Amino acid sequence: LLSNLVAALGRPFHLGMLYDCRSDSLVPGVMLWDPEDLVKDTLENSQHNTEFKIHASDSIENKSSALNIEASLKASFLGGLVEVGGSANFLKDTKTSKKQARVTLQYKTTTKFKQLSMNHFGRGNVKCPYVFDQGIATHVVTAILYGAQAFFVFDQEVSENEDHQNIEGNLQMMVEKINCFSVDGKGTLKMTDDDNAKAENFSCKFYGDFALENNPVSFQEAVKVYTMLPKLLGERGEHAVPVQIWLLPLTYLDSSATRVGHEISLGLVQETQTVLEELSGLQMQCNDLMNRNVTSHFPEIGTKVKDFKDMCLQYKSIFQTSLSEILPLIRGGGKEERELAEILKRKQQSLFNSNTLQKWLDSKEREIDILQIIIEVMKDTTMLTSEKAFDIEMFKSKAKYVVCFAFTSLNDKEPYLRHLSEYLKTLSGVNTVHTETERRQDAELPRWYFLKDVLDTMRRQVYLFVDFAEANKDSTNAQFLSTSVSGSGHKGGKIYLYKDSKKQTDNFEPPSKPGKLRAIERTHDGMTAILLNTEKSHLDLKKKMESGKRKLVPVTPVKSLGYSQKQHMRSEFAATAVNMVKVKKA
Repeated sequence: LLSNLVAALGRPFHLGMLYDCRSDSLVPGVMLWDPEDLVKDTLENSQHNTEFKIHASDSIENKSSALNIEASLKASFLGGLVEVGGSANFLKDTKTSKKQARVTLQYKTTTKFKQLSMNHFGRGNVKCPYVFDQGIATHVVTAILYGAQAFFVFDQEVSENEDHQNIEGNLQMMVEKINCFSVDGKGTLKMTDDDNAKAENFSCKFYGDFALENNPVSFQEAVKVYTMLPKLLGERGEHAVPVQIWLLPLTYLDSSATRVGHEISLGLVQETQTVLEELSGLQMQCNDLMNRNVTSHFPEIGTKVKDFKDMCLQYKSIFQTSLSEILPLIRGGGKEERELAEILKRKQQSLFNSNTLQKWLDSKEREIDILQIIIEVMKDTTMLTSEKAFDIEMFKSKAKYVVCFAFTSLNDKEPYLRHLSEYLKTLSGVNTVHTETERRQDAELPRWYFLKDVLDTMRRQVYLFVDFAEANKDSTNAQFLSTSVSGSGHKGGKIYLYKDSKKQTDNFEPPSKPGKLRAIERTHDGMTAILLNTEKSHLDLKKKMESGKRKLVPVTPVKSLGYSQKQHMRSEFAATAVNMVKVKKA
């Protein structure tokens, strides 16, 4: 093609400016023609057009399309070669959570089109011909479309019990109504109470080519700004900025000028885009996990997720640096396109391949989900965030007995995180000691939250612990706590018993409920009963009489009990399991 069309993206273009398509960068300070000649021989036409669009997708593809970014420029943006400004900062705004419902309103207007006349073209008209020989640029700006754009990004948090699609649909309906709202002469926004209530939970971010005193942060403020946008351009559009740029290859003016050797193929651009979007998706998932209340109870879980997120961000930075280095070389002919393909291949074969990253994060989400269920079951138990906090609580406790549900595997080392860290070091030229075989063996180590026998045992112990705590809730003799411990050798969790602040056992078994009483023989003044399905533990049988007095009658699990009922006396029997701490009620 004779000329290239590129998006301005908030960059300070002007007619006659030199441009290097190898790095998609402006070349300031050097001109082919005198500024006076440029002004004298410039053609200008009015070109008024206004568009209003709504975008529900937050993908790089959708944002690039909204800003009319073609594949080659998009590759440069992904590689960090292009520094955007104004409305194009919208490109850098990504959701921080998968629990965000997002809808974006785009306002776009154009005002005029300016271009150089044919009088400038030809080597004889060029004032600085040395530019062709120095190879500092590949193109020159020959035409500019002026206007302005604005993006209003509306977000709403979606709670666990809300439907994401429904919330996003309601948000989009409200955004579509923006043209229907009006502001009176006093600057008061006219909205119904129902619309105001719906918009109460919306937040807004503004990215635009307009100079505002204050950016809108709410839906109502966004509506007011939206109605003001046409006036902010000025009566004659004097505040318009470059929106689209036409570039002419310098080889058209002089055959000795530097030319672009090879453009990046669309397939490799798309593959690069996918890599970065997958990393962004992992970042959002990390944020969601770190915001779960489980991480406030167990900080070590949040620390592991944060370490993972930080290493992904570090890798993303390294990946983008490699892009920024290779793209100009490919376009300039110094490298083959297969060099970029090799970078993408190495990424997929590395520890940072998408499947492995996602697998680890999904496994961590499973662990958090299991812990969340346990926390809900143990909602009345004091949960301590560290062994240090547990030691302090033990020191303050006045109870003779302390029963602690100890999570024993949360501090286990994460070999995958260690290997990710080592891999990042190798990218910086640092040798590591672990082999690929060791990495595979570590990856195959089972985690406690995938072991059915561990989960079954843990579930049983959690409910025994909770039932035991409930039975002893009025006791001043016993205190019930929970914390995470390390180095116990147990998988999942165990119940620890302390007496006078000294650990008695790390495998305490609270008594389970005794079996039911069944009458096997009745007479006019008494009965004989047995206990059924009772575990081997010390049992007592309590008899409550009308007078309120109780008498403990020791029995064995299968021993029958005979009792004679005196005249005018009502009796009631209950079986109770008793241990050194207190009782376990039936």
